[in-house]
Amino acid sequence: MLLASCAGTPPVSPPPLGDIATPGTLDTSPMPQRQGGAEISVGSEIVIRAISLLGAPYRFGGSGPTAFDCSGLVQFVHHELGIEVPRTAAEQYRAAEPIRLGDIEPGDLLFFRISGKRISHVAIYAGSGRFVHAPQTGRPIELRTLDDDYYKPRLAGAGRLF
Repeated sequence: MLLASCAGTPPVSPPPLGDIATPGTLDTSPMPQRQGGAEISVGSEIVIRAISLLGAPYRFGGSGPTAFDCSGLVQFVHHELGIEVPRTAAEQYRAAEPIRLGDIEPGDLLFFRISGKRISHVAIYAGSGRFVHAPQTGRPIELRTLDDDYYKPRLAGAGRLF
């Protein structure tokens, strides 16, 4: 049986790819990097791995290595770092340590209620007000901002699994 992990096509479609940051159009504000051999945080490593997957296709039930749904992306990136996480967005929400939105850090998860009252979508906070997620069928993994008109009102909370 295929586990339902992320919402299907949302009732109101997010903006088209031209309205978001894609790999060729990312802004230049600093993102986590390895510098001078310094140890990088787990959260920053999660972000680096998620960003490396920008442009990978969405596939409902996909958990890598070449296609993903939202929770499959989260599970895949965490698994690469030896962190086991549940499969669905709702299960990840229940398992995560709650984080106040004002205290989120790179690598934390953002949870959304796309339609209805249940958690149906998850993203990885990348820092600088941005997040990486696998949005829906026909749309690749992308980078969005927290003030996005579609996602901002649907943001339900944040949590940490590392």
